[in-house]
Formats: sequence, structure tokens, C-alpha cells
Amino acid sequence: MTMARLADVHKQARDRLLGAGIETAALDARLLVEWITDTDQLESIRNPDRPIDLEANTRLDLALTRRMNGESVHRIIGKRAFFDIELSLSRETLEPRPDTEAIVELVLPFLRDRITELGVADLLDLGTGTGAIALALLNQFSQLRAVGIDISLEALDTARENAQLNGVSERFACLHSDWFSAATGRYDLIVSNPPYIRSADIEGLQREVVLHDPVRALDGGEDGLGPYRIIAAQAGRYLRQGGAVAVEIGFDQRADVEAIFVASDFVLKAAKTDIGGHERALLFTAA
Repeated sequence: MTMARLADVHKQARDRLLGAGIETAALDARLLVEWITDTDQLESIRNPDRPIDLEANTRLDLALTRRMNGESVHRIIGKRAFFDIELSLSRETLEPRPDTEAIVELVLPFLRDRITELGVADLLDLGTGTGAIALALLNQFSQLRAVGIDISLEALDTARENAQLNGVSERFACLHSDWFSAATGRYDLIVSNPPYIRSADIEGLQREVVLHDPVRALDGGEDGLGPYRIIAAQAGRYLRQGGAVAVEIGFDQRADVEAIFVASDFVLKAAKTDIGGHERALLFTAA
């Protein structure tokens, strides 16, 4: 049997995804083909006639079927890049998305100043999931230490694995906790990308999210604000003098979340927009 050419495999994969109505068919096909065949764009240009064997074609067929059934490319591949690090994914973790990089960018100046002042800083990441926020910040600052909290043991296993993969495990600890219930000590910065989708809106989310992201990490209650009330009410007792709290928010939640934190004696110090221009992250300090 004649083996398929790399160029033909790319075209066939793209055509299958286009036929299934996948809007990002060209990109998704390229990522999946490169993953399965261990090639890159340069290889596709230089060596379009490279033969692709039957085993690789079979694996690609399964991957394309999963994509057409609503699973994201990065879940199929099992990893995703995020703010200069790479993260493994699991069933109990959200897939980190570019919007969440806004909270990392927001807190960089605060942490830089804090470390300059104190020499070292401590971070608490509530609902750490893959560890994305905490590990991205640990990667930026060698003088930073972090604790990642999650209610899911599987998520904590994934965060530990990611800390090891990115060479920061000596400065990262995991804690199994329902928000602050098992937390101890004080921190310079508390960060969180909490569940903030209104319960009634969950079913209307993208298929990739509804079918494959853990609902517990999405559902913020009837008004989507439940977790912010918990964080605002309790964060103060875990902050050092001059410490801060940063949270990711939904695109229309700025006013509501600010009001919740102001009611708990916090002041909004800074905000950051995401790549779509929506306010996505807020930084608060004690009043």
C-alpha cells in the first residue's frame, strides 16, 4: 500500500474539519497533523512528499473524530502553552485560555515591586487547576513561592506535574481545600480565576467547554458572583500588610465584583483588559 504524502494528509485533515463546520479548521488540522507526525510548518514546506505511515494516519483519524465531536485541539494533544510555559491538561482542569494571561500581566508590576522591597514574596492561588497562573508567575520570579489550592485532588495532581515539568516544583506546594477552609499563613498576593459563569448560562457555552471542561470550575452560582463573595469576605485575614488580591472576571462583571470587594474594605487599584478588549482582571488592596 502506498503511504500518504504529508501535504495530502494536511489537506485531507483540513477538508474533514471544514466539512464538519469547524471554524478554525485550518489551524486545528495543522496542529493535529504536526502533533501526530512529529513535524512542524517548516518541514511541511521543505518536505511535502514525506511519507506518512498507516499507524500515524489511524491515530490522526481518531484525533480528527474527537475534534469533530467537540473536543478542543489542546485537550486532544493533552497540553497547552500559557504565558511562556507549557501545561498538561486533565479532566478536572480548565483548559487555560489566552484571556487568563491578563491576570498574570496585571500582577507582574505588583510582584516586581514587592520582591524589590522584601527580597521574596508568597503567593496563594485559589482554584489553581493546572497551576497556570501560579506557575507562570513562578517562572517569571525566582524569588517567588506559591501555594496552589483546589477542591479537586486530580487537579492538584495535574498542577504538581506541571510544576515539575516547568522546573519550579521546589517553590510550589499544593493544598487540598474548599477555598480558604484549609489555608494557613499570610501571603503577599492572592490570585484566583474562580468559576464565574451564571448557572443558567452554562448550557449555552461553546461545545468544547460544555462537553469537556469541568462544570465545577465554571459554575459561579445563580448570578455568577458567589466565589467573589467568598474571596472578598475571607482574603483579608490571609494577606500580609500591603498585600493584594487579583481576580479574573467575566466580561460584564467589573462593577459587581468591584462592589463586592469594596463592601469588604478593599480598594480597586488596577484593571487589565483581555485580547478582546474586555476588562478581564482586577487588582485590589486593603482600604
